[in-house]
Amino acid sequence: MHELSIAMSIVEMAQEEAERRGGVQVQIVHLRLGRLSGVVKEALLSSYEMACASTLLEGSQLMIEEVPVEVFCPRCEAPRLVRSIQWFRCPECDTPTSTVIRGKELEVVALEIKE
Repeated sequence: MHELSIAMSIVEMAQEEAERRGGVQVQIVHLRLGRLSGVVKEALLSSYEMACASTLLEGSQLMIEEVPVEVFCPRCEAPRLVRSIQWFRCPECDTPTSTVIRGKELEVVALEIKE
């Protein structure tokens, strides 16, 4: 389960930032998670709780914003949201495409802290 190592990295990064800011308490970690990231949201959420145990982040929350898969359609010359992550075709003109614009994200975007 690679979600545990990802959760541990998130906790470590947030803990370092909290210490850098003088030991503030992190209440919420905001994460953007793309559907093509290879990470299972539910597994990451439960792993996050385990990774937080006995750290400065114990009791904090992981808020996940799921990012849909968006591709660039060469025929329409426009970005399009795919209907299925198994079918990379433009939903407007049905042209196949492999140019992913977003949907692979796995990034911490914000920390909510209590000073």
